[in-house]
Amino acid sequence: MHKHTQKEIDAFLAHIAEEEKTKYQRDRADAYPSWQTQMDLLYHGGIDALKAELKKTKDKFPKPT
Repeated sequence: MHKHTQKEIDAFLAHIAEEEKTKYQRDRADAYPSWQTQMDLLYHGGIDALKAELKKTKDKFPKPT
């Protein structure tokens, strides 16, 4: 059985930390309406309707500070 070095462990932990920093991006991508729905919102409700809908997802998955 391979025993991991401290360098390998540190690299893995750094990778996990970086993944956590960008998790909100993946969550948002999955939660945003389809591009077809976004175009429909834009056509029928204008830019403000589209922005309001996208803001719901941004608020649900905020960017970490």
